[in-house]
Amino acid sequence: MILLATTHPRWMIAYALIATAGSAVGCWILYVVSRRAGSRALSRFSEAKQKRVKGLIDRYDMLSVLVATLLPPPFPLKLFVVTAGVFRFSLWRFITAIIVGRAFRFLLEGYFAVRYGAEAKAILAKYYPWIGVAVAVGVVLFVIMRKVFKRDPAAAIEQTLEAGN
Repeated sequence: MILLATTHPRWMIAYALIATAGSAVGCWILYVVSRRAGSRALSRFSEAKQKRVKGLIDRYDMLSVLVATLLPPPFPLKLFVVTAGVFRFSLWRFITAIIVGRAFRFLLEGYFAVRYGAEAKAILAKYYPWIGVAVAVGVVLFVIMRKVFKRDPAAAIEQTLEAGN
């Protein structure tokens, strides 16, 4: 991504979208294979990691997959993909999380490549883990705040009517 975007900056968005599509197709294939293979697909991962990732997916749904796509290697994205397939996580929610997360990541890499040129690789190597963690924390905080401040529309209307009387 960085090499292509520094060589042809005008094509950066196209490169990011192509990379996102390729990643989404690859994750979709692994999801389908894992879904068909069942628990055998998880055999190469430790029991503790399997339980932890399943718990994260059960608890945080698509948010857990989205955060996994944002975090830099060596974060085990494949474990999230395989677990989502084995436990039949909604395919549409899964693909949406993959596309949003990967598009953000590839567009960010492309932006750095266009902005900083050849230095982008060194900058991203140094700061991407922190950028990824910050974005992941931001997404989690956004979801938490949304749930905390989300009001039931019917209750809001009822409160408004009561306040008017």
